[in-house]
Amino acid sequence: MAKPNIIMIYVDDMGWRDLMCFGSTFYETPNIDKLASEGMSFSQAYSTSPVCSPARASLMTGKYPASVGITNWVNWFGSEDEPDTAHRGKLMDVPYKHHLPKTEKTIATALRDGGYKTWHVGKWHLGGEGSLPTDHGFDINIGGNHMGAPMNGYFSPYNIPYLDNGPEGEFLTDRLTNEAINLIQKNDKTPFYLNLWHYAVHTPIQGKKEDVEYFKKKAARLKLDQIDPMLEGEKFPFEWQKHNHVERRIIQSDPTYAALIYNLDKNIGKLIKALDEQGLTENTIILFSSDNGGLSTAEGSPTCNLPLAEGKGWMYDGGVRVPLIVKWPSMISANAVNDEVVTCADFYPTFLEAANLPLLPDQHHDGISMLPALTRQNKLEREAVFWHYPHYANQGGTPGCAIRAGDYKLIEFFEDGRLELYDLINDISECNDLSDTMPEKRDALYKNLSEWKARVGAKIPANNPDWTPV
Repeated sequence: MAKPNIIMIYVDDMGWRDLMCFGSTFYETPNIDKLASEGMSFSQAYSTSPVCSPARASLMTGKYPASVGITNWVNWFGSEDEPDTAHRGKLMDVPYKHHLPKTEKTIATALRDGGYKTWHVGKWHLGGEGSLPTDHGFDINIGGNHMGAPMNGYFSPYNIPYLDNGPEGEFLTDRLTNEAINLIQKNDKTPFYLNLWHYAVHTPIQGKKEDVEYFKKKAARLKLDQIDPMLEGEKFPFEWQKHNHVERRIIQSDPTYAALIYNLDKNIGKLIKALDEQGLTENTIILFSSDNGGLSTAEGSPTCNLPLAEGKGWMYDGGVRVPLIVKWPSMISANAVNDEVVTCADFYPTFLEAANLPLLPDQHHDGISMLPALTRQNKLEREAVFWHYPHYANQGGTPGCAIRAGDYKLIEFFEDGRLELYDLINDISECNDLSDTMPEKRDALYKNLSEWKARVGAKIPANNPDWTPV
């Protein structure tokens, strides 16, 4: 059998419940839902970080962010040798890499070595000059650079490096999809690996006028516009925002955010149609996922992740649980739902095994191949998954780390050493802390987490002697 084409559709900041097929009753995603109905959906898929760059590094390397050294979003305005004073709170910030090291052999390099053409289209955010997609195994880079968001907005002129501006008013998600389709249409019979990493649905939240109006009317029809969607919370825990409050969105009702998702969905449909027209559908693997949870507590708080707790920037599941859909018609049964715990670090070995290429365990040692679960509904052999985020997040989250083993998740908060334990099967919202009532489970997970931190050399922030909270 010919090696499969692989398309990795990675959305920026899409929450676990931002799709109709994952429970949204306001957003509309018929094409993505169709993708799910034709493949497999994972109900317990995770990012390895509550923010973007670490998750992207994890996907590319098959390692946890702490193993790579990229534990926070890549700050293209500063240097990894400079302390981040703005994000100091009760604790200092810790240093981290602001580029993907060239010592890492990425999945793109491994697939290119195995005979694949490799293309990157869209957001990169793993470094600038010297650490671009073309420095990490991609033959072609369109729009991938140091930036973490379309700073000029979603309407052309974008002024995004490595992407020519389009006609005035052209929409960025449309443009990136068209670039990806053009690569597919011009390809010969060589198998390809395509990173289609959309800037959507990251801020700035913008949509086409007609789509925004459609969802304004829908919100009015459902009387969502009569509900105050925000709850004012505590003060932010770090220096530059400490006089402002966290604002939690409690319902999905933002028409502009809905319009941004709606346009993304149309483009997914357009991409799938192009594959059909090229006769490539049967032997193409499509993965659709997000780099972290939805933005629900700051920067406009455009979405709501309930019943999951919190969102982007937090160690609770709202920050790290993400939608994951995999379609591979020749190998995966339609309408399948899988409850296995998987992470974005698993994509690397999965792609290699699917392409019948040798695994590289010294490289992707934190990920495991999902292929048994995808093709045979077998259980994956994994003891636990880990998170390490030793930073203050723009969204209000504080430095910490976590472990999930089986049904249980333990979170360690570095500010005060507090431990919280949750049974995620019976308490998806992480409301009932079991740390006092299940001390043996708490201690066993904490021992496992502590050993993992030592093994990967996880950096722990020190106390900040100059912190003066409001």
